[in-house]
Amino acid sequence: MKNTPKPVGPIENFPKQIKFESKQSNFGSIDYSLNLFPDAKPETLQRTQGILEQSPNQIAKGISILGAGAGTGISAKFEEAGGIDLIIVYNSRRFRMAGRGSLSGLLPFADANAVVLDMANEVLPVVKKVHVVAGVCATDPFRRMDYFLRTIEATGFSGVQNFRTVGLFDGNFRQNLEETGMGYYLEVEMIAKAHEMGLLRTPYAFNEDEAADMAKAGADIIVAHMGLTTSGTIGAKTSLSLEESVVLVQNIADSAHRVNPNAILLCHGGPISGPAEAEFILKRPNGVHGFYRVSSMERLPVEQAITSNVQQYKLISLH
Repeated sequence: MKNTPKPVGPIENFPKQIKFESKQSNFGSIDYSLNLFPDAKPETLQRTQGILEQSPNQIAKGISILGAGAGTGISAKFEEAGGIDLIIVYNSRRFRMAGRGSLSGLLPFADANAVVLDMANEVLPVVKKVHVVAGVCATDPFRRMDYFLRTIEATGFSGVQNFRTVGLFDGNFRQNLEETGMGYYLEVEMIAKAHEMGLLRTPYAFNEDEAADMAKAGADIIVAHMGLTTSGTIGAKTSLSLEESVVLVQNIADSAHRVNPNAILLCHGGPISGPAEAEFILKRPNGVHGFYRVSSMERLPVEQAITSNVQQYKLISLH
């Protein structure tokens, strides 16, 4: 487990978290009064409320919440056809579906936020009912985040996630990012701004402290990130074990639920590379409600399906 530097920034200055009224379910009732979301449009707040009101019923039936990444329009179209709950668009999806590793999205190969807006033109028109979340690079020094979130909202996205994220960096480089005004706290502040606007908030958290900070900022769905996904031709070779991931996912869930007992907890990445691994993780921690699947929902199925299809054609004999 990596030792992540403590963020350096004004994390203590977040708006008050959402208040909950306990009911019979484990989730309670969220107060969506407009006065609690000072910058929210009524239609945005109503949409977010509708998304979140569906989740407790689904979880109570034992049905996991499933989000998936889409790097192309056809991926999004058939994720929706398969019954996905949320679709996420961020810049690494484009690199992945171009045959490059996911970490390409963290390097200076493109403007991450501009890529997401461009991908919206491909994905949003083909998705009919499922809500689509935008990956927002909150550390972008050339974006005024309050204005950019308005652009995200006007484009048609239902919510936001923190990507590209400095959470995938560690060591001295991560510490220097935190010390020089490019740290994870900017991602938490972006989630807090999105909360005030009434957008759905589904951030990645990589440890207990980050989970607590995101819960305080008003995150609705917190995704416990286990690192770069393994498996496939461009997947990671180094990661936590499944057993180590169970411990970290549980710690992140516990930390978030101490702040907000109603937060929905999902897990993602690392060794959770397929349905069997996902089931292994989900059956063990308490208070975890589903998964975000990215490489394993898009890149890996494409790798396997195309390879197998070509191999079958090559078996056709001329004689």
